[in-house]
Amino acid sequence: MAQQVSIPGANSTAKIRSPFAPALLPFITLFIYLFCWWYFINRELRDLGQARGSSELGDSPTKSVLAITLGAIIIVPAIWSHVTTFQRIQRAQRLVGLEPINSWIGLILYVVLSPAFYAYMQSGLNNVWRTVAQPESGSAES
Repeated sequence: MAQQVSIPGANSTAKIRSPFAPALLPFITLFIYLFCWWYFINRELRDLGQARGSSELGDSPTKSVLAITLGAIIIVPAIWSHVTTFQRIQRAQRLVGLEPINSWIGLILYVVLSPAFYAYMQSGLNNVWRTVAQPESGSAES
C-alpha cells in the first residue's frame, strides 16, 4: 500500500509507493499502470517544483505520458521522456538536500532490465517524499 503525503507549499499530495509496483504491475495491467504511474510521478515532481519556486522539475506531465505512449512509435520521444524524468528525480533529490540516484546505474538498468529501472526511480522518489513531506492523517491508499 502507498502512503500519501502532502507536498509542503503545494495544494497536492504525493505517494510513497512500493518500488515493486512500477516494476511489476505494468505486466499485469498491459502497461496501463505504467502510463498512469508516469503521469502521477511527473505531476508530483511538477508540484514540488512549483512549491519550491523551481521550473526545473517539469511543467507538463501530460506531455511526458504522450511521449512514452504515442511518441514510442518513433522511439526518440519515449527515450527522451525517460531521460528527462530520471533527471527530474535527481534534481528533486538535490533540491531537498539528498544525494541523487546514480545515472550510470539508471542507464544500465534501463538497457538491461527496464522494470528494475522503474523500481530504482520510484525508490529515489520515495526518498524525496520522506524528506520533505508530512504524512496526511489517516491515509494509506494504494
